[in-house]
Amino acid sequence: MYRIGIDVGGTNTDAIILDELHQLVHSVKSPTSLDIQTGIEASLRKLLQESSIDKTQITDAMLGTTQCTNAIVERKKLATVGVIRLGYPATASVPPYTAWPDDMVEKLSGNYALVHGGYEYDGQVLGEVDEDEIRELLAAWRGKVESIAVIGVFSSIKNDQELSVRDLIHQVYGEEYPVSCSSLIGSVGLIERENATILNAALCKVIETTTQGFVNALEEEGITDAAVYLCQNDGTLMSIDYAKQFPILTIACGPTNSIRGASYLAKIKDTMVLDVGGATSD
Repeated sequence: MYRIGIDVGGTNTDAIILDELHQLVHSVKSPTSLDIQTGIEASLRKLLQESSIDKTQITDAMLGTTQCTNAIVERKKLATVGVIRLGYPATASVPPYTAWPDDMVEKLSGNYALVHGGYEYDGQVLGEVDEDEIRELLAAWRGKVESIAVIGVFSSIKNDQELSVRDLIHQVYGEEYPVSCSSLIGSVGLIERENATILNAALCKVIETTTQGFVNALEEEGITDAAVYLCQNDGTLMSIDYAKQFPILTIACGPTNSIRGASYLAKIKDTMVLDVGGATSD
């Protein structure tokens, strides 16, 4: 039984094979390609050729990537985002994107709307969602945004309004249109939850390219029976579908993998780990 681990960084794509005893069988390194998939394919092909293992014995394939982190840092490959905040007029004093860097707001389009809706802290209704208001907004945004973030006041307490707006967006734009709901991403704090949801919405294209490239590369090499996972921020694994829904959960997996890897290899728990990548140092 073997497990494959691949790390796609801004500069290089690394691939390794571990056996059932967690011992390193082989490792390779290739330049990361612009389309992601070519670099993964090159590393994977080289790994399998040089190790000469039986592909049918590969049970798991795991991907760790800083692609989402790098996209935010470098302002590249990000989707244009429309932000719908359910909480007008109560939250008008602090609009979306407050204190954001100007270049980031411009990159994401800066489109936002404060609409009726939201709840009080105890779950009582702050405002009812106006379906006609949402439909008019979507008509105005058609072709201008590639993803939408929906944020309701205290939606972490009660999120039916967010989910109803998501359903309405899918009615108007199609079932495959990417929508991020804040209640599924963040906690009680409105601004923090909103910011995370906006970033999650902005990363939809990056994560689609990365995950599809990984899956295609595995299929090209005839690895069809392995369970496929992505690494997330807390060091655990998630499915491909889950990662596509919540790409924000990958933005710290690079340094997290370095910390866990350093601890495992050095057998040291009390230490400092420095991860120097092509785009960031953590």
